[in-house]
Amino acid sequence: MTGSNTTGFTTLSAVTDERRQLAALLRTLSPQQWNTESLCAGWLVRDVVAHLLYASTPLPAYLLEVARAGGSNDRLNDLYIRRGRTMTLDELLTAFESTIRPGPLTRSAPRIILADTFIHHQDIRRPLGLPREIPEQRLAALLRHPDPFLRPRRRMRGLRFTATDVDWQHGDGPTVQGPGEAIVMAIAGRSAALADLGGAGVDILRERLGAAA
Repeated sequence: MTGSNTTGFTTLSAVTDERRQLAALLRTLSPQQWNTESLCAGWLVRDVVAHLLYASTPLPAYLLEVARAGGSNDRLNDLYIRRGRTMTLDELLTAFESTIRPGPLTRSAPRIILADTFIHHQDIRRPLGLPREIPEQRLAALLRHPDPFLRPRRRMRGLRFTATDVDWQHGDGPTVQGPGEAIVMAIAGRSAALADLGGAGVDILRERLGAAA
């Protein structure tokens, strides 16, 4: 199921739009911006894009790559990044644009693909100083269903999160409040987002992010 509500929002359509918006951004970037450090440690912007190409990999090929990586996400990511570094920027952009139309991986796990795409989109935008308007329904969906592979619940445990721009709250304890985008990024392990958050729980969250790093 893709998830929906009475206003017509679907997770699958949100993934498509998120990737379309990222592709539009990538078309405007200079070579220097493509080679800027992202929020992913050790990854340039071009490396983030190379990672996101997994969404267009045919399912049998993807499963084979997972097997070759021994089930390790780190080794699988290294495979995509090494492959991406053999490509020109135009080739990377063309390859990424091919992921806009949902493939089997996106259709099978749209919530996870949406969270992954969104986080990496912001991993690119934040260091480049390129903010954007994010649809409220998309933010709410991301707050309700964060990327489980990034272990957000461990960072959220014992804290009270409140988004100031969408109707969303979670948990009990010292408060962490701020824009939904900053909360999504912080619980995904991006310490750069902490500057946009306030409340007594921020120092606790900062310690958790530091310990994880």
